[in-house]
Order: sequence, then structure tokens, then C-alpha cells
Amino acid sequence: MLYPLIFHPIFKERVWGGRRLKELYSKELPEGATIGESWEISDRPGDSSIIANGPLAGKDLRWLMERHPAELLGSARAQNGRFPLLIKLLDCRDTLSLQVHPPSHKAGQLGGEPKTEMWFIADAIPGAELFVGLKSGATAAQFRQKVHEGTVADCFHRIQVKAGDAMFLPSGRVHALGAGMVIFEIQQNSDTTYRVFDWNRVGLDGKPRDLHIAESLESIDFEDFEPGLVSPDWMSFAIPKKNSGDGNASTSCWEGSTSLEIRHLVQDELFDVDLFKSNQAATCHLRGGSLQILGLVQGGCHIRSTGGDLDLSPGQFCLIPASVHGCDVSLDPGTTLISTQPGD
Repeated sequence: MLYPLIFHPIFKERVWGGRRLKELYSKELPEGATIGESWEISDRPGDSSIIANGPLAGKDLRWLMERHPAELLGSARAQNGRFPLLIKLLDCRDTLSLQVHPPSHKAGQLGGEPKTEMWFIADAIPGAELFVGLKSGATAAQFRQKVHEGTVADCFHRIQVKAGDAMFLPSGRVHALGAGMVIFEIQQNSDTTYRVFDWNRVGLDGKPRDLHIAESLESIDFEDFEPGLVSPDWMSFAIPKKNSGDGNASTSCWEGSTSLEIRHLVQDELFDVDLFKSNQAATCHLRGGSLQILGLVQGGCHIRSTGGDLDLSPGQFCLIPASVHGCDVSLDPGTTLISTQPGD
């Protein structure tokens, strides 16, 4: 029988990474390494998350997908036989490369995988910014010319951001994270990135990093101008009472009478993401039947189920399999929790 699962993070050294995941979330980073990514829930070849709690500790997500896919996923779709999502924390000490992920109608032709994702900004220095989409009026011809001149950043739309902001990035949207921020990233299970420009820097090996100009130009949506951030509006949300069936796909699996505040961050065929905020202590019930991933942004969260109890720390994620029923989630006052469901 499955139960709420937490996993050991998989750390990725990046030339643009830093050490803030230790400072903010007490991650046990390798000494001296510039860690840009912490893969919190992953089912990638060679990078399968290892279970950290309960009787299945030491097994990995690949093992679960091979032996208990129905219990784990419920009605959620696998992606090429793998867990459908990849969940990360990113520490952007420096600006990332200007890049794009191929849309589904191009990915196969280019030998890659589509990758739609969303960013939730957990921490940001004053003036931090995103590069997202194209400036109004930028043309494909201008973009190509500026790629060759090394000034393609001039074509990118730039948005200043602060903690609490969020951005949705469908495949095909050119983008980059700027310096000085930590984000929660929820994405399709893919690791295909085509770099357009990398600021003329070298990688960890001292050599220039590869660019993928031809693939990028094939993948970019040249009609995607100046996209905006996700709405910052919070709504009062009374969790539907038992068996009411109210709410959207992401929130209808919650029940109880506790009032919270909620922001709908993403409602997409690939995943739904909501942000919950408790201004006072709150206990909610997950009725089960659908896979749910909870990530603690700040505050305290206690999860109780027949498989045992666990406490989440900020920067930690819990995967609640679809087969788990009778799961209670208690939130401390001032807690912010990000809730994700993969698409059916």
C-alpha cells in the first residue's frame, strides 16, 4: 500500500548556480559546488528520485512507475512511460542562457521532448527580472540577425519580478531567468533545452557551452509577444464540503470547512497548480483518488495518513499517490503551500 512520499533531492551543479538552497531551505549541498538545480521529484534516465520515508525508503520513482503505476497515478497520464512531471528548485545566482524548449509538433522532428513549465518566484533581489517572450514588433528576421550579431537579448521582453510572482511558459516561448532569484519550477518531464545565447561565458569545464541556433529558430513561437505574469489576486476559498464535487480539478480533491486564500497559478491540460495561504491554523482533508504534489513555500505543514505522519520543511515536496485516502493536511498560521496535479 502506498502512502505520502518524500524524496532525497538530486543536486545539479550549474555555472549560473549558487549556495542559496542551503541558506533558505537547509539543503545539504556538496561542499564548494555551485548548485543551480535541486531535482525534488524526478523520473529521468539516470536521475530517479529515491524515497526518503517509510517502508519503501531506498526504492526510487522509476521502481514505483514500473510496479505500481495505477496506484501512483490514478487517472493522470504517464509521459512516455515515465512520471509526467519534473519538480525542481532553482538558485539563479547569475542569469541563465536565453533559451527555448521545443513545442510538441516540433520536438520529435528535432530529436527532443516538449517542455511546458511554470515558475513561482520564492525569493528575489530588488530589480530581479525575467526574459520572457518577444518584444512587441520583433520579427523572425530581426531575431535571426541579432543572433548572429550577439545582441539577441534586445529582442526579449523583460519583466521585473519579486517574491510571490509567477509565470507560465508554454513550449515555444523564449525565456531566461535573471540573476538573483530562487524559484519553484513545475514542468513536463523533459530535459530538452535549446540555447540561443549564453552571454559569451564558459561552462564549468572552462569551455564555451554549446548553442543550438538551428533548433531554437525552429522551436520559437514568433507570435508570442510580451506575455504577462500570472494574476497576483488571492481569493477567499472555502474548501468544498465532503462529496460536494465543487471546485476545479486541482481543488476538488480537498474537502472540509476551513477557509483559506487561494491563487490559481496554472490551469493547463498538462498540469494544474494552485497556491494556498493560511492566515490561521487550518486542517484540510484530501479525499484521494487523484495524484497530488504539495510543496511548502513557507511556514509549517503536517501530513497525517494511514501510512504515517510527516512534517514538510520549506523547500520540500510531498507526493501523495492517487490510491491514498484519508489524508489530513494541517497548516500553521502564515503558511504558503503550492499544490500541483498532473493532467488526466
